Amino acid sequence: MAIMEGRSAPLFTLKDQNGNKVALKDFKGQRVVVYFYPKDDTPGCTKEACGFRDLWAEVKSLNTAVLGISPDGSESHQDFINKYSLPFILLSDPDKKVMEKYGAWGEKVMYGKKMIGIIRSTVLIDEKGKVIKHWKKVPNAQLHPQKVLEVLQSL
Repeated sequence: MAIMEGRSAPLFTLKDQNGNKVALKDFKGQRVVVYFYPKDDTPGCTKEACGFRDLWAEVKSLNTAVLGISPDGSESHQDFINKYSLPFILLSDPDKKVMEKYGAWGEKVMYGKKMIGIIRSTVLIDEKGKVIKHWKKVPNAQLHPQKVLEVLQSL
């Protein structure tokens, strides 16, 4: 299923950094930024996570939650959160089923080679669970959080 702006976001339940189940439906009544990234504590992923961290007060003030999703497990997420003081939830998708639903798992080009892997992407969901915006491919992990904030501020 392709993610379509204006349509309902696919529901999911995944475990967070503490091993607790977190469901998308838990965030009804607020906006949600769901961003998909390849691996904890790698250069691009760290820049993106720290970007959302640095903009956290502004994002939160706009009634918006941030959920980062990667295949990494709870322990890796906990270490990543502690190392960089990340104030938002990280979710584990080890079998990549949620990534598949959101178009974040599939063919991509890396260093000039086609491969199957995690596609860095983001979905912005409104208070009722509808997709407002889908960034199918994030070209610059460091600049992306600011672009997300700009869209949030324009709503």
